[in-house]
Amino acid sequence: MAHKSSAVADEPIDVLFALHPKFNLMDFAGPLEVLTTALHEANDPSSRAFEVTIASGEPTVLSDQGVIVQSQITWKEAHERLSEFDVLVIVGGNVDDARLKSKAEPMPLITAYTEIQKADPTHERTLLSICTGSVFLAELGVLSGLAATTHPDYMTQFENLCSHSAVRDGVERTDVMEDARYVVNNLRFDIGDEDENPYVRRKSDAGRRPSNARKGSMSFKSATRRESIVRRAAMRLGGLRVITSGGVAAGLDAALYLVSVMVSEESANEVARVMQMTWTKGVVVDGLDV
Repeated sequence: MAHKSSAVADEPIDVLFALHPKFNLMDFAGPLEVLTTALHEANDPSSRAFEVTIASGEPTVLSDQGVIVQSQITWKEAHERLSEFDVLVIVGGNVDDARLKSKAEPMPLITAYTEIQKADPTHERTLLSICTGSVFLAELGVLSGLAATTHPDYMTQFENLCSHSAVRDGVERTDVMEDARYVVNNLRFDIGDEDENPYVRRKSDAGRRPSNARKGSMSFKSATRRESIVRRAAMRLGGLRVITSGGVAAGLDAALYLVSVMVSEESANEVARVMQMTWTKGVVVDGLDV
């Protein structure tokens, strides 16, 4: 796969799933189903919006439920190709203290991905954690100054890790949201004049749905991309979009949100219809949900 310098091109959206030993199967399978079902054109099965790659430490990886999944690339290959991926998905499961203290994968991968975004804010990238996958982010301090959530049963551990990271690194604390299905940070729409808020949809768009289309969609081809790279660079983590979700079903909602902002809201609604599920919206920080 050739290196891409732009997040908006006439190509599929490249997604990397990071699967560590004893990961939660549904944290992986649910969002995978959502993303691989999404189409740019509803009546064109060949217009799949996302291309998925699976990374793990071995050729096969065992889930906590006993199901074995075959990986496509190793951790080493994932690091070498990390700049190619538009979305990194971190799933939950097996987030015990021993794994956190050892800084085992996917933790180095998460750190590397955030550093790539900070070094190259010209590219639009998204870090999506499902369920307790956010515990890895909390331990690493990635959520400093952001809002986030996780599975309700792990909320105390999550809050403690976020607070410990803030004290350890001397940075801002995390705004932990307990009742959110998912939480989105660094939302971006096209930017107009210099005095306009880069996070909020322009008032002139109130009467129509702005194109949120990204790579490969027909709607993007007719849109003018006016986002300020300078502003994105000034955002936290270089403008990396960070999404954390609650438990398994909330991960489906978060994946649908990702489809809505990177493809279209129509595509997300169609995926929900096909999967016979009701899309429950989450919290979008400093912005308007689509």
